Amino acid sequence: MIKELELRDFSVLGIGEVMLRLSPVGKERISYCETFEKRAGGSELNVVSGISMLGLRTGMITKLPKNEIGKFVKHKVRYSGTSDDYIIYDESPDMRLGIYYYESGAYPRQSVVSYDRRGSSFTRFLPEELPEDIYTSANIFHTSGITLALGESLREGVIAMMKRFREMGALITYDVNYRAALWDEDTAREVTLRVLPLVDVLFVSEETSRRMLGMKGTLREIHKEFARRYPNLEIIASTKRTALSPQRHNFTSLVYDCREDVHYEEAEYENIDVVDRIGSGDAYVAGALYALCRFRSIQKMAEYGDAMAALKNTVLGDTTQCDIVDLERIIRNHTTEGPKSEMVR
Repeated sequence: MIKELELRDFSVLGIGEVMLRLSPVGKERISYCETFEKRAGGSELNVVSGISMLGLRTGMITKLPKNEIGKFVKHKVRYSGTSDDYIIYDESPDMRLGIYYYESGAYPRQSVVSYDRRGSSFTRFLPEELPEDIYTSANIFHTSGITLALGESLREGVIAMMKRFREMGALITYDVNYRAALWDEDTAREVTLRVLPLVDVLFVSEETSRRMLGMKGTLREIHKEFARRYPNLEIIASTKRTALSPQRHNFTSLVYDCREDVHYEEAEYENIDVVDRIGSGDAYVAGALYALCRFRSIQKMAEYGDAMAALKNTVLGDTTQCDIVDLERIIRNHTTEGPKSEMVR
């Protein structure tokens, strides 16, 4: 298991794009509705805000337009207790916030996501816009493949930051989070293989491992092969979701301690009542990283990650709305036998 983390200003800093999410009310369709609900979300923000709400100090690195919609996002970042110290504001004539539209499905109609994010302010982010002392301010630096897919210049800047944070003693955590709508498999594979030697804790799905990265064997064998090829890896985690319908999912994960050659997987959460699945994978990462910081245990990473993801599925919006009391109540109910109370009162 990873060594105990030293005390720094932030447990986790994340870098990524924050977007405006517009969703039809209820189960209406994008192409027919006349009203949208607006929310803020983005993979890395979902992670750091989830960790912050559990009680650890986190910060978000991003670039927002300096206008009213950028102010809306800033307020949402602050709502979770996440620091906005490293948010850069774009005052250029081309400033804009990326948008995505999300239509919630109902069996047999699938959920739909449509992006309008090209040329957003964040795609013009430069590491030089940040203070030098940022590189010694965090225990963990987190990003994802979504961020690296947004453009070559941005990608090179973020990879340079991964190197700097690692040199300064931070753990690098990376969620491959492959999105076919953002880049092709060949480019995604080349970039992923390039950054893997920089990563300490890897989050990657079984599907991405097989399809985009060409791995073979069982998921446990795939984890071991990752560890063999990249001896820098300390922990590998893969979520395992079974979508019975848009409203019913089963969820668990498999976590691997590369140094001890040990896997852990708990019983899955069955028949989760899905209200909004967007951000549930990020919620898993939030719970797992929280447990890593607090317990340094792959069992706890799986337990807290699974519970956080299961809970996120039951609330609207991209981010998890819970504190540590909520989360640990769900873990107790999931890991104890016998009858359970229907209501908290």
